Amino acid sequence: MQYYEMWFNLIDSRKDLEFARAVEAYLGHLRNDGRIEGWRLARRKFGFGPPSLGEFHVTVWTADMAQLDRAFDLVATRSGEVERLHHPVYSMVKDFTSALYRDFPDPQRLIQPAAEPQGRGS
Repeated sequence: MQYYEMWFNLIDSRKDLEFARAVEAYLGHLRNDGRIEGWRLARRKFGFGPPSLGEFHVTVWTADMAQLDRAFDLVATRSGEVERLHHPVYSMVKDFTSALYRDFPDPQRLIQPAAEPQGRGS
C-alpha cells in the first residue's frame, strides 16, 4: 500500500463538520471511481502532537503508485465533478504539509534470513 499523508489546520475551525462532509464527498468520489482504495480523516485529540503537523490529518491509501498517479491525474485537471468536490476541501485548509509512505518491508524486497548467532566456543 501507498499512503498519502496530509496534515493541516482549517482556516475557520468552526466549520469542522462542514469540512468533514466535504472530505467525505470528495474522497468518497475518488474511492467509488477506483482512484483510491480508502481514506481516513482524524483530528488531534486534546491538542497533543507537534504544532507543525496541524490539527487535522488525512490519510489516503492506494494499492500502488500507479493508482495514486491516476488519482492525481484526475484531480490535476481542475475541472468537472472532481473539481466541484475538491474545491470546498482545499479552500478551507491552511498550513498544509504532506508526505508519502509505504508498507515496509515492501512485498518486492528480498528478506534475508536472520544470521545464526555465533556464541563462544562454537
